[in-house]
Amino acid sequence: MPIIGFLHTADVHVATFRALLADAAPDAGDLHAVDAALLEDARAGADVKERLAARLRALAADGADVVVCTCSTLSGLAETVDAGVPVLRVDRPMAEAAVAGGGRVAVVAALASTLAPTAGLLRECAALAGATVEIVEAPCLDAWALFESGELDAYVRRVAEHVRAVAATADVVVLAQASMAPAADLLPDLPVLSSPRAAVTAALRSVGKRGPVG
Repeated sequence: MPIIGFLHTADVHVATFRALLADAAPDAGDLHAVDAALLEDARAGADVKERLAARLRALAADGADVVVCTCSTLSGLAETVDAGVPVLRVDRPMAEAAVAGGGRVAVVAALASTLAPTAGLLRECAALAGATVEIVEAPCLDAWALFESGELDAYVRRVAEHVRAVAATADVVVLAQASMAPAADLLPDLPVLSSPRAAVTAALRSVGKRGPVG
């Protein structure tokens, strides 16, 4: 039975990723670690690599076959850590899908610290795929206060409202943070990509257990 580890920076993600994994591979196990201070300190400019590495290695030591870092701000750094098992950034599968067709890609984020890492990942994926893309940053920074205060429904609605306005000038819209994923459900008529389900599928594939895509 594969065991997928998840490193989060908010408690709300535990239920989300546990449910996605149960849907994709009911026989798979899951481990979760939550460390909100990692994101807070990274946003403040602190060097968090060693603490991040310790968290990832702890999940591996507890039995995870692969670890997914679900924080987009930290995921790029997480990929550089030797944790003893594969470490996947939550947004890489989404980014690969976003650039596949080329064109104009809008990046929506509620945290400014997420914009540059996501845009950089999209450029990397486009270069690897030989795709020509135009990346447009479309921050929705006023939404983050709603997330921090626990007003999750209002947070998702605000993100969806913002995405609808942005989508008119984009070929595809990328939701840069895992917390934004429910907004895509409110926008079934628009080309909107989110990261959680694709990341779970990629994690399962990395340990030889294929989960459903979509």
